Amino acid sequence: MPKKIWLKNTPLLALAVLLSVAVLHADNIVDEIIARVGDYIITRSEFERGKTAQTEEMKERFPSDWQTRVAAKQKDVLRELIDQQLLLDKGKELGITGEVEVIKRLDEIRKQMNLTSTEELVKAAEQQGIAYEEFKERTRIGIVTQQVVGREVGSRIHINSEEIQAWYQQHQADLTFPEQVKLAEILVSTQPIRPAAEKGKEPVPSSLLPEDPVLVAQAETRAKQLLEELRKGAQFEEVAKKNSNGPTAADGGELGSFKRGELARELEEKTFALKSGEITDVIRTKQGFLILKVVQHQKAGVPALKEIEDKIREAIYSQKLEPGLRAYLTKLREEAYIDIRAGFVDTGASDHQTKPIIVAAVSNGDEIRASSNNKKKKRFVVF
Repeated sequence: MPKKIWLKNTPLLALAVLLSVAVLHADNIVDEIIARVGDYIITRSEFERGKTAQTEEMKERFPSDWQTRVAAKQKDVLRELIDQQLLLDKGKELGITGEVEVIKRLDEIRKQMNLTSTEELVKAAEQQGIAYEEFKERTRIGIVTQQVVGREVGSRIHINSEEIQAWYQQHQADLTFPEQVKLAEILVSTQPIRPAAEKGKEPVPSSLLPEDPVLVAQAETRAKQLLEELRKGAQFEEVAKKNSNGPTAADGGELGSFKRGELARELEEKTFALKSGEITDVIRTKQGFLILKVVQHQKAGVPALKEIEDKIREAIYSQKLEPGLRAYLTKLREEAYIDIRAGFVDTGASDHQTKPIIVAAVSNGDEIRASSNNKKKKRFVVF
């Protein structure tokens, strides 16, 4: 089964549905219009796709009680579609295109999926029912909205040392952790190349094939060479990216954090005996020869403030960002021309919003204005 393509989560914008639907220009009316944001329209089909995306997200994140959560989330689908378009409009105004960043992001995704070329990424997207250009546009939208929020909202958030200290003191219970190690790996595989499966038969897993003594010896020699490079000062993450045969290679070998009892006994004994930044000797496993780095060894209890200061700063930032972002989007609504069809509700609407003047088009080309008191308002033509 091909690896699923995921877009990176953005800490700046918790609007998951935004990357799942696209807003069409008013010239491309394909179905029922339910809202207008400036020169752009939002259609019923986009709205329904947004609801579906929310449902799938809730099922994946909260499998036990997604039904109760999805009802609360879906009332905000139209709000999030409008939020997206307002941020894209502001991005255009600020000259933020995301063109350079989208190329870098797609290349990162390609590497994370262990694909060797853009052509392979195109095929991977198509295998999942996503046109590559659509996937690329979704990625661009995410980048543009993230940069707008970072520039217009995030840059105005300031966090001082007193706030960090206060948060640390107030959340002591939440900060109490069991002993754990955060690990990274370099794996030199000893698995033989799996032969092609015969027609009508399942391929034989590599783990069930007999080991090749020559291959094992070569792998051990290579692992010891890599260990020597590390001891001479080579960067673990770079060595992992270039040499590891493990699935974590693209991420610099990052494995995550493990508490006592979550690792094989031998690995636990070797890694929990090390300090942060230290590496193991070469370890023989069923998959090959393994070198582990203890990125962080966290003792049981509450970590020292200096060890988690960055995480606390991120937590405070997130707390401040949400209301700041909501206030900013309210301001954008008050400056924009938004019209919502009867029966649909924008839960982010402001009491100070003004609706655009509607202009009817008649057969002779003349316009019938519903109102002409404010000449600054955008006028839409209703056919």
